[in-house]
Amino acid sequence: MEIINSVFSWIIKKRIHQMELFMKYPLDVQTELLQALVTKAKNTEWGKKYGYDSIKNYEDFKNNVPLQDYESLKKDIARIKNGEQNILWPTEIKWFAKSSGTTTGESKFIPVSKESLIDCHYKGGKDLLAIYHNNHPESKLILGKTLVVGGSSQLNRINSGAYSGDLSAIIMKNFPMWVEQRRVPKLSIALMDNWEDKIEKMALSTVKEDVSNLSGVPSWTLVFLKRMLELHGKDSILDIWPNLEFYMHGGVNFAPYKSQFEKLIPKGAVNYYENYNASEGFFGIQDENEKDEMLLMLDYGIFYEFIDSNDFGVENPKTITLENVELNKSYVLVISTNAGLWRYVIGDTVKFTSLNPFRIKVTGRVKQFINAFGEELIVENAEEALSLACAKTNTVVIEFTVAPEYFSSNASGKHQWLIEFERNPENMDEFSELLDQELKRLNSDYEAKRFNDMVLSKPAIQLAKRGTFYSWMKEKNKLGGQHKVPRLSNDRDYMEELLKLV
Repeated sequence: MEIINSVFSWIIKKRIHQMELFMKYPLDVQTELLQALVTKAKNTEWGKKYGYDSIKNYEDFKNNVPLQDYESLKKDIARIKNGEQNILWPTEIKWFAKSSGTTTGESKFIPVSKESLIDCHYKGGKDLLAIYHNNHPESKLILGKTLVVGGSSQLNRINSGAYSGDLSAIIMKNFPMWVEQRRVPKLSIALMDNWEDKIEKMALSTVKEDVSNLSGVPSWTLVFLKRMLELHGKDSILDIWPNLEFYMHGGVNFAPYKSQFEKLIPKGAVNYYENYNASEGFFGIQDENEKDEMLLMLDYGIFYEFIDSNDFGVENPKTITLENVELNKSYVLVISTNAGLWRYVIGDTVKFTSLNPFRIKVTGRVKQFINAFGEELIVENAEEALSLACAKTNTVVIEFTVAPEYFSSNASGKHQWLIEFERNPENMDEFSELLDQELKRLNSDYEAKRFNDMVLSKPAIQLAKRGTFYSWMKEKNKLGGQHKVPRLSNDRDYMEELLKLV
């Protein structure tokens, strides 16, 4: 144990020093990284098409290379899937992360290079451990096992040399041996396609393991932990895994779920850390305990640009680098990566909570908003207002979604909230009023539209019976992994489907 701790301590100190360097010189690190990416890819088909050999700085880069999204890259990605190489990136790409950020629509297949696996995704996982141990030097985390509540998708062979699947499945399939030895359950269970069978086998096979840390999307991790307690007749997860001390979460806002975790794990017994990891790359890590912001990781082979959210959707929107971002302003994230995604609009929105060092919060998705009446409600507003209303009424929410209800002949419009509660409000009118007041406080456009109920009436809350959202996700074959319930929609498609189940 002493030898393990001393070796691990040396590795941690080395990496923490490297992080301190990019925190101190962020612009230099990003400038060098952009040039390294462009130089490496200059002889690819893409690099020749856009004159990478003539790019000397960021101005050249943005003038030469147009902004991209999945639709504009789809044909090139399809060619790579079919075996062609050296199109977007010079090294062989044989892994494709099947993106599952939405519940409907065509799947995306995001290329994953060897460099993005090693220098981005795996580096992010190692850095999270380094940060955690640096913050908690007394930790015995490395002596226990890691349990990953990952994707429920098998890896699918595309052709003789290419595979697709959830990012978590690709990562687990390629884990180094030393990581695989510390991970549970065994790979054949972790990659099972049937989510419900999978959680049963996970719960049975890990009950006697010494699990010290968990990772996964909060909603699906809760489903697994509740089933764990049911199967083994326990009241607390610590009755099963007494050395559990760390939960790494991401994918959705954790605030609405934290009180549910504290019902299963005694408050204060486990440290909760957030990460921002997507199919396209590993972007951020919570580097301070008990904080709800993440350090933007600047040396993972990802060059960052940002579009002011107010400009998104206009032709040729202005992009800026870290040098020009402002605090508490919503930006659409644009990335260029070591897997060949060039000036790629990922679809997430972020805001900066600190500029020295650069720390961020994820505020939502560009396609998840409600602006049916000019209220410009974003996911961050909805989640924060709901969390505050729950805290004031001792209420716990499992899942929710919101959609507009349009004008009728004798009534103004409103927002319909479909909420599945773990613990219902004692007074629904009071809860609705609190939710409305918090939304007004957080969003001046919403407040203006609520004036005298002329344009927008107060929220209408519809109760969903227990299991409604789970059943809906199951119908869509979207159980487990990175699949998420859409929080806001500017139309009623999701809501009408859910109301049929209610």
